[in-house]
Amino acid sequence: MLPSTLDWNTKEKTLKCFDQRSIPFKNTEVVCVTYKDVAEAIENMTVRGAPAIGSAAAYGVVLAAYRDIDDIESAISALSNSRPTAVNLSWALKRMKVIIEKFGKDNINLPNILEKEAIKIQNLDVLINKTLSEYGQKILPNKATVITHCNAGAIATCGYGTALGILRAARENSKEIKLYADETRPRLQGGKITAYEMHEDMFDVTVITDSMAAYLMSKKKIDAVITGADRVAMNGDTANKIGTYSLAVVAKHHGVPFYIAAPRSTFDINCIDGNEIPIEERDGDEIRVIANQRIIPKEIKVWNPSFDVTPNSLITGIITEYGILKAPYSKVIPKIFELPSLDKIIKE
Repeated sequence: MLPSTLDWNTKEKTLKCFDQRSIPFKNTEVVCVTYKDVAEAIENMTVRGAPAIGSAAAYGVVLAAYRDIDDIESAISALSNSRPTAVNLSWALKRMKVIIEKFGKDNINLPNILEKEAIKIQNLDVLINKTLSEYGQKILPNKATVITHCNAGAIATCGYGTALGILRAARENSKEIKLYADETRPRLQGGKITAYEMHEDMFDVTVITDSMAAYLMSKKKIDAVITGADRVAMNGDTANKIGTYSLAVVAKHHGVPFYIAAPRSTFDINCIDGNEIPIEERDGDEIRVIANQRIIPKEIKVWNPSFDVTPNSLITGIITEYGILKAPYSKVIPKIFELPSLDKIIKE
């Protein structure tokens, strides 16, 4: 059974985060009691995956409200800077700021109101994932072979998943699924997390290195490539884990449909195209060091962007909770912002 990504303790007012760095050999948890703990958990990738990051940040604001209401602005600032690329982070924090502005810091019930909002955000993510996945599974034949990159599953979200959620929904619709998971250098989220998650759920999963995908497509029938996203621009350009762009290029060459699975919260209404998406660059030792063994000397320079941007021309469709968006994306994406949120389905 897969562990919960985030577990909020309503009695103790603490957030238990499943430590994704420990997968696949052990399952450990980190307990956050302050917003600084949450910011650190996001920065060091204890919590990763755009929807999970957003939900965790919302709970970070709640922790600040309960511990010291005067810290709430500092909390929002620290959390918003914890990772720059995933737009779900700012989406969740914006929802929390709306609550603060509506009720005011002096309202004695504000911590409780914020807590309810954070719980709602977490529950909403699961609902969105299941709705999105039901749309997405329709692209797959009854017997399908899929490639994915990084991890966009239950562990990267608040449950069920986006890209991997589509595979779950397909199986629930009696479809037979075979998955090839890119290992996803340098942090190996595909090899470690996606393979673990799918194996635990008894899927037929095979790990490949990132450089094997093109050759695999030349040798086997691949029905689709499906990945998650950390930010989608209004023209459909999409930021996701480094290596996604390469996968989209080879998919195009081999005539394999390439899909992005992303909730509306991953779309950045203020971002015109991919050139405006901030790309996080991480410590070079993520590449120089493997399993605590240095393979590249410290003095040799390393470039380590954590994400890349896939141009909209390579994307067959973007699977959302409102259906599957197709080009021209600059015309169809704004329309989903005119639709009501799925919030109303969730009971208070």
